[in-house]
Amino acid sequence: MKKIINNPDAFVDEFVEGILLAHPDKVRTPGDDPRVLVRADAPSPGRVGIVTGGGSGHLPLFKGYVGRGLASGVAIGNVFSSPSSEQIFEATKAVDGGAGVLYLYGNYGGDVFNFDLAADLAEIEGIETTTVLGHDDVASQPRERAEERRGVAGIFFAYKAAGAAAERGDNLAAVAAVAEDIGQHTATMGVGLAPTILPTTGKPSFELNDGEMEIGIGIHGEPGIRRGALETANEIAEHLTEQILADLELADGDRVAVLVNGLGATPLEELYVLYRRVHQILAERGITVAKRYVGEYATSLEMAGASVSVLALNDERLALLEAPAASPFFSEA
Repeated sequence: MKKIINNPDAFVDEFVEGILLAHPDKVRTPGDDPRVLVRADAPSPGRVGIVTGGGSGHLPLFKGYVGRGLASGVAIGNVFSSPSSEQIFEATKAVDGGAGVLYLYGNYGGDVFNFDLAADLAEIEGIETTTVLGHDDVASQPRERAEERRGVAGIFFAYKAAGAAAERGDNLAAVAAVAEDIGQHTATMGVGLAPTILPTTGKPSFELNDGEMEIGIGIHGEPGIRRGALETANEIAEHLTEQILADLELADGDRVAVLVNGLGATPLEELYVLYRRVHQILAERGITVAKRYVGEYATSLEMAGASVSVLALNDERLALLEAPAASPFFSEA
């Protein structure tokens, strides 16, 4: 695998520097650490701040969703590694406008540990924080243990809704409640076709034989629920969508938002082929797609594959998704 990089150990800092140089009107670093970014206008007095973060390698996830109507700040670590508690705390201080800060990130052990330490540091400084974890990966745990699931691409919906709630002036408890509500009504399933190659080692993150796919694979290569021969786009869409429909207990007359997400190396054309069948399946069940997103929203460097996320909608969730938002990687007019 060939990569456009310099020193592998400088990979993270150099791509972050590129983001700062390319989007100075939208994001800035509040101190000397380029791995901490905040909105260009942060902090906003009286507005709840939202801080996210996690390992690098998932753009636009994390750093791509800092902006108006989305997250307020972010801290990232090395590829697939958690940011430090000090980095998270730095982002927290930089976005605190006196109304408290929501920590909104995926359910991974290292991230949970360091965000919890950052919350302790914030408490000492008199900054109120509360935490909501993304846990939308249906393959990682059954519905009765949903709180233990991994957080994957479906956290995009939580960024969008919680960011809109903060932007309109909701207090910390209300913004957290929005994020919790979105998480409880979101489900994601993915498929992997080929691994990512880690920049620092030049080695694949997992092994998958030629002609094979893995249903339910995680964004770091965590084991899925089934390996087998590569199937057609329609068959893959059916596997993923049926699991999601069962998990959310969707039925005739329901409305949903759908996200078909590429993991880094899947052409956009293929994502639209996948979306085509997902949409057909939902229509056949009498389920209306009120919002749709197709593209790369949570990647794993150059992993080949895709995921499907579905959010069950009501009027309030739909209104929050439709609220204006703008970041270097996403906009909603």
